[in-house]
Amino acid sequence: MLGHARKREIEVDWTFYCILKQPGAMDEKARALGARVIHSPVPIVRKAEFVRALRMELRRGEYDVLHCHHDIVSAVYLLAASGMPIRRRIVHVHNADEAVLTPSRLKQHLYREPMRRVCLFMADRIVGISNHTLDTFLAGRARRPQRDSVHYYGLDPTPFENIAADRAEFRRQWELPEDALILLFGGRLVPEKNPVFAVDVLANLRCIEPRAVAVFAGAGSQEPDILVRARELGMENSVRLLGWRNDMPEIMSCSDWFILPHPEHPVEGFGVAVVEAQLAGLRMLLSRGIPDDPLLPTACCRRLPLSGGSKEWAIAAMELLRNPAPSRVAAQAALRKSPMNMDQALNGLLALHT
Repeated sequence: MLGHARKREIEVDWTFYCILKQPGAMDEKARALGARVIHSPVPIVRKAEFVRALRMELRRGEYDVLHCHHDIVSAVYLLAASGMPIRRRIVHVHNADEAVLTPSRLKQHLYREPMRRVCLFMADRIVGISNHTLDTFLAGRARRPQRDSVHYYGLDPTPFENIAADRAEFRRQWELPEDALILLFGGRLVPEKNPVFAVDVLANLRCIEPRAVAVFAGAGSQEPDILVRARELGMENSVRLLGWRNDMPEIMSCSDWFILPHPEHPVEGFGVAVVEAQLAGLRMLLSRGIPDDPLLPTACCRRLPLSGGSKEWAIAAMELLRNPAPSRVAAQAALRKSPMNMDQALNGLLALHT
């Protein structure tokens, strides 16, 4: 959004206050775009010291807007800003898991509702990245006009326009058969994304279509589990783990299906990769843990229950394959008309600050 504002010659003065000491992957890009990037001198787990450090920065910077992106934990930032002359205080909710920063389940239970109430009472705006995310955070409360709203991520379709992806070269690079049909999992390889289920789907899919293979673009704690499951099913030669990638548009364009078997509880906040898969012209296999919001009118997908089992998912994959691949041009046109359009998303974001 900062980069898009600069392209549109809209002046914004943003500071990013990060809770981690080490530099982030986007630090220098943000600074190059004219933003300040500050890393907290103390970790958030040292609560009192963290609040004091943040309060000192809020006083020093004389900020007009405090835009918190830490879901329920945003209560900590609001408390740090208590009594300060900040014109707008926003809690931006990105996930529906309502995580509290403690490994203790008892403390999570005890802290969750008081922190939610702090957010609801002290924030001028509560913003969710999808309808489900916002309603989960409100926990049964009615949306308040002018205070509680949905703001979708803006997505830039440019990387997906005129992609010159070489499907044959991609298969040669990863030692896959030239006629391989690729089932792509793109994202963090962690339990909350359920990547191991994709291996089970592949095993059933290969019983119907022997050319099918699975490619995992991402990294995470379940990398070993994916490989173990692949070996158990005799699929190790048909699975590729690519690690973190910066060329997802090209990888998607070389694939045939996109799969995201996210657990159904809690529901995914908003699937950016789901939108990207549509822009790449992929057929999609999605669990019911994916909200409706990321789906464009042009989507070619099947929404399936995880309880139906991996065989049902494999059958659905083949049914999708019988249809023509969805149009990238149509998906890009649909995105331009949606709230995920970059201009519309930026305008909505700036409106939150006024």
